[in-house]
Amino acid sequence: MAQAYAPELKAFRDEAATWLQAQLSGPFRAIRGQTNQVDNVEQRRAWEAALGDARWSVIGWPEAWGGRGASIAQQIVFAEEYARAKGPPRVGHLGVELLGPTLLAMGSEDQKQRFLPDIAAGRAIWCQGYSEPGAGSDLANVKTKARAERDGYRVDGQKVWTSMGTIADWIFVVARTEPGSVGNKGLSFLLMPMDQPGVDARPIRQMTGEAEFAEVFFDDAEALAIDRIGAEGDGWRVAMALLAFERGVSTLAQQMSFRTELDEIVAAAKANGAATDPLIRQRIAQAHAGLTIMRANALRMLANGEDGALSGAGFTYKLYWSRWHVALGELAMDVLGQDGEIGASEERFDGLANMFLMSRADTIYAGTDQIQRNIIAERGLGLPREPRG
Repeated sequence: MAQAYAPELKAFRDEAATWLQAQLSGPFRAIRGQTNQVDNVEQRRAWEAALGDARWSVIGWPEAWGGRGASIAQQIVFAEEYARAKGPPRVGHLGVELLGPTLLAMGSEDQKQRFLPDIAAGRAIWCQGYSEPGAGSDLANVKTKARAERDGYRVDGQKVWTSMGTIADWIFVVARTEPGSVGNKGLSFLLMPMDQPGVDARPIRQMTGEAEFAEVFFDDAEALAIDRIGAEGDGWRVAMALLAFERGVSTLAQQMSFRTELDEIVAAAKANGAATDPLIRQRIAQAHAGLTIMRANALRMLANGEDGALSGAGFTYKLYWSRWHVALGELAMDVLGQDGEIGASEERFDGLANMFLMSRADTIYAGTDQIQRNIIAERGLGLPREPRG
């Protein structure tokens, strides 16, 4: 991965940095550094469209589908420059980073033609219909049902913790299409429009004052058979393939934002005198070392990840970064002291205080620590599953 700093990539890095700086200090300066994903929705959609017009939206995709056919090294370069320029979190990332690669790998030609151009151009925002009230980390326990009819399915059930569920145009849903099936059998992977009768997305207010998540209710909602990825009953395989793409190049951009947070903590410690405390200095040094290890692990993971398969490094990545980030949030609050208890308004916190509050969920969403350890044991080490009951 030293290729990301090779001399021949300098022109590419300069091109990306120049474009990002011009846009984020010009027409999109209002959303530069913004962390909330559902504020300024119209400008966030316009930002996705601008990325698409300049062919920066999906640079790793083939040129035929709106990308640049970029190498892993080029994708790392762009991710780093995006974070360095303080680009806002991508409201299109579930389509760009997860569904799009899944369609490229497993979708039909018709599905690629109908869905990929809108993702690449920023015209369609997607959300993910996995977690349910009784099936958070245990995806195989989903209860949402899809009843087969002539041209597709009628879907009933509930999803929860749906990121950007209130602003998304489409949702990809894991639903049970085989009556009486249990576990990971009898599931199908369905693509559904959000703007239709029978779909109700209700915002979930977080303790930060934001509402990036939603609970989504399906009441006789429609999913077309032509919008099912893979065969009926093959949903588990498709869902697992999609999750493998979650540990891709975007992890480098995540780490750049972590670096920014750590730098802000260091600056705050120097400004308020907390840096004179040897324990605080030690914890800052530990955070720096942890971030360095995280980057090395991510680069090792990406080095063998061209096909989207989850490597051994990938099995451990989520467990490692989430626990590190929780500790960073606690460090931030200890450095800020009472200043960290003052919100930006009566309902909202910002800056490092907001980061601390958001980090409390890091070890829960996208698979709890317990589930991550099970994945490491069963899929990474090949250990037998412990009998249940």
